[in-house]
Amino acid sequence: MTHPEEESPLSGVPRASRAMRRRVGKANSIEELRRLAKRRLPRAVFDFYDGGAEEEHTLRQNRKAYARHALLPRYLVDVSRIGTAVDLLGAPAALPMAISPTGAIGFGWPRGDIAIARAAAAAGIPFTLSTSSTASIERLARAVPDGRLWFQSYVLRKREFTRGLIQRARQAGYEALVITVDMPTGGKREKDLRNDFGLPFRLTPRNFLDFASRPAWTATLLRHGIPLLENLVGFTPDAVSTSTIASSVGKNYDPAFDWQGLKEIRDEWPGRLLVKGILHPEDAGLAAGIGCDGVIVSNHGGRQLDGAVASLDALGPVVRAVGGRMSVILDGGIRRGADVVKALALGADAVMIGRPALYGVCAGGEAGAARAIEIFQDEISRTLRLSGVCDVRDLGPGLLRDCPAAQR
Repeated sequence: MTHPEEESPLSGVPRASRAMRRRVGKANSIEELRRLAKRRLPRAVFDFYDGGAEEEHTLRQNRKAYARHALLPRYLVDVSRIGTAVDLLGAPAALPMAISPTGAIGFGWPRGDIAIARAAAAAGIPFTLSTSSTASIERLARAVPDGRLWFQSYVLRKREFTRGLIQRARQAGYEALVITVDMPTGGKREKDLRNDFGLPFRLTPRNFLDFASRPAWTATLLRHGIPLLENLVGFTPDAVSTSTIASSVGKNYDPAFDWQGLKEIRDEWPGRLLVKGILHPEDAGLAAGIGCDGVIVSNHGGRQLDGAVASLDALGPVVRAVGGRMSVILDGGIRRGADVVKALALGADAVMIGRPALYGVCAGGEAGAARAIEIFQDEISRTLRLSGVCDVRDLGPGLLRDCPAAQR
């Protein structure tokens, strides 16, 4: 059997085959990358990445929110030169965006965390490593020494273990810490239940046939081994596999974590601190008050609380609440360059993308992740030109009009 990937010079990270690289190179949209990823992955794995909680109302609303704002372009403007660079958390970024933390990427592509991080570094944007990544804090820092690396941490019941993760990120040179606050418990993802997919894995007739339907993916997994959530080794002494570790973590988010706990982290972490999962403007104001450097307006991609407000709809009140005291980054539902432009026009300093990069890496490794970023780069520049705006820093609410037809 031929394998769909070739070995990269970076040990342990597979490189997509020439055929796969050609396919992702021809993708013209994030949706096309999504379809390629869906074609390659077993349904259970794809649904784990792509799906949301319960009836997926919030997942859908994250996308629909962008249609409620229409662009009102100006013409006869010299748009021969377009600027997409911004200052993001005190350092330059070539695009007004960063990569969101996503867990268990290694099931979609071996060492997929490193592949996306390398693509982000090449594009000049930050990458956020998840607590639940399949590459350790240290491994990723060694593999991507020239990248802008942020580390995302959940707060676990074992607070000392959480502190240890944060200390490891500090020692490895991560420039920013992202504390996720919207998961006092895990959401109910019914697609995973229907697919018999979970951690720990259960081999059932349904998912056995599902995995067998994707022989190339299965061969890759067997070749490289079942991935390990490397940052969480030691969280449970007996946890020796991804399955047992993830099962323990899911039961051990700390529901008692509060503002005092966040302030203690702020006092201990010397670098930039972002709070991810903020939707309420009062929470944003509290985060600014304790000295956080920014908030990430996010509903966890619709994966936790179904029925939560769309992140774009929460953006304006949060921007007004912080009053320029800190950075405001938007996360959720972004699939087009026009979405990025709309978010910035509504007051975001930058956006984060999670699933788009994940679709790319699952479709074609690092080449696929790079293609996802290239698509955004092209569409952002194109949207600016077609809107009569020369630079992303010039975006404001005057570019937008509400679209009543999309309110339903």
